[in-house]
Parts: sequence; structure tokens; C-alpha cells
Amino acid sequence: MNKATEKTYIPRKDNARSCCNGTAAILFMKQIIYLEPVLKENLWGGTRLAEYGYDLPSDHVGECWGVSAYPSSCCTVRGGKYHGRRLDDLWREEPELFGRTKEPQDFPLLIKIIDAQQDLSIQVHPDDDYAREHENGACGKTECWYVLDAQPGATIVIGHHAQSKEDLERMIADGRFRDLIREVPVKAGDFFQIEPGTVHAIKAGTMVLETQESSDVTYRLYDYDRLQNGKKRPLHIKQSIDVIRTPFEPKQIRPVTCSMSAAKLTKYFDCRFYTVYKLEANGIADVPLSGMFHTMSVIDGEGYLDGGRVEKGDHLILTAGYGSMHVVGNFTAIVTRV
Repeated sequence: MNKATEKTYIPRKDNARSCCNGTAAILFMKQIIYLEPVLKENLWGGTRLAEYGYDLPSDHVGECWGVSAYPSSCCTVRGGKYHGRRLDDLWREEPELFGRTKEPQDFPLLIKIIDAQQDLSIQVHPDDDYAREHENGACGKTECWYVLDAQPGATIVIGHHAQSKEDLERMIADGRFRDLIREVPVKAGDFFQIEPGTVHAIKAGTMVLETQESSDVTYRLYDYDRLQNGKKRPLHIKQSIDVIRTPFEPKQIRPVTCSMSAAKLTKYFDCRFYTVYKLEANGIADVPLSGMFHTMSVIDGEGYLDGGRVEKGDHLILTAGYGSMHVVGNFTAIVTRV
């Protein structure tokens, strides 16, 4: 049985308030929506996701899609009024939960936990314009990583050393990937923003929580000549060269922390797709929220959020207009808003 279905859903009192946006009035219901994650097996995956309480189907599980409305891997709601509903259906049929006043095409975020037992392929993602033109109208992928754990000496790939497109093409044609890629040391608590066009790879011994646009468009640049079912996995050299930005310019991360009586809220990054925070609760505190709906992924500890029990491995949505959350206990979570 999956851990998430075993846990007891603890109902809480809903609060409602109205908000006017122009001439439109929207009723916001203050609710917590718990999600059932989707686990994915991968060539490079392992078993460490069991540490988050998930029942793994094999020894090669690399990804937990904790907040996903992606059609082929959509989370369902666990407990409460919407129990069993798919997140994509909820997004379309209950827009007031998300504070929507217009009709975007799809749920905008995808939140994953990734366990890299082996190196992931060297890859790159397109931006929205390129993806819409070349990937049947799909959106591109802007993403970021919060490092949950890293073995001593672990590294990740962020960027490259080519100074021009011509330089990039020569290095790829000559197979000089060791010279091309830029590796940096990594440790738990690090945060990286991965803009479209950035060469990147999570490497062995690293676990990350990834926040991204809801897209699965990935161009594989290099895969170490590995075999899967006796065959090399396909590469996407032309598309990669098209979208890789040269020269590489690392994104600067400047975390800002707000301390409360028994909690800390650290903002890591803010862009047009998401704002990402880390919440550290240590006792009893009221934590203000603003803007649209929020997602929350609990990465350590346990406690209560407005009467609902939360623990490591939980993924949930705080509905639009939530206002302030009352936290009790000792836990850490990554919180994201649109």
C-alpha cells in the first residue's frame, strides 16, 4: 500500500472570503488539498525515495511527481471533499480553488523529487517559443533545483565552456563532452535556477526537489553511450544546438530569509513562472501567504498545518487566498506559488 493512502486525512475548518478583481468577485475557499504522488522508474534511479515513505515498485525508481497535472502522470486527491479527483480535472472544473479569472491551457507547475543513483543524461530544455513551434504547441521548461542530499564529493552539471555556437558545434562533433560541460560541487541546501537553453545534469549521489513548468520536453545531448534494453537512448543533437545559449552565464541566487517566532521563510527565486520558498517550522507560528494558490512539499519532519497533519513526503496545495497558515511542529517544506 502506498504511504499516502495509509495516512489519515484530518479535516480542518474552512474559511471563505471574497475578493474583487475589477468587476469580478471570486469566492476563495481556504482549503488544503493533499495529493497522491506518481512514482516513475528510470534507468538511473535507485531506492532512496523510500526514505520519504513511498512504497517503491522496484529498485530503479528515480522520480516522485508530487504535484503533477501532466496528462500521462497526473496526481489524484487524497482525502477530503475532492478525494479521488485528478488534479487536471480539478484545475478545469473548480477554477475558484486556484483563483483563476481566465482560462490558461494547463496547470502551470510540476514538482518532483529526483533520486539519482547514476548520472542523468546531459540535457537541455527549450524556451516556450521554441517548444510551441517545434513540439506541437507544448510549453518549454524553466526549472530550479533545491538539493535535498548529496554524497561527499558529488557534483552536478550546470552550463558549458563553449564561447560561441561554432565552438559548441565543434566540441559536440568531436565528442569532447568532458571539455564542454561545466561541473560544480554540490551539497544539501544548495539552490540552482535552470533557465531554458542551459546545459545541465543531476549526477550520481544527489537528490533534488525540482520545481518546473509543467512540461516534459527534454533534449538529450549526451548519455555516456549507455544501453537501455540493449540499445542506446536517442539523442537530440540538432535541437540541443538550436536552443543552447552561448556563452553560458550562471544565474545568481540571493536567498532572503524572514524569521518569525518559531518559523523561517526563505525566498530563493522569483520569476514569471514561480516563486520558490523554504519553510522551516520549529514550534507554533503563523506564516503569511500572498498571491495565487501555493504548492507545498514536505522534505523533512512532521507537524500540523491548520489542523491537517503533514510529514516528510507529503505534497499538497493551499488554495487561492489562503491568507495565513498556522503551523505546529518541526518540519521543513518547499513552498511554491505561481
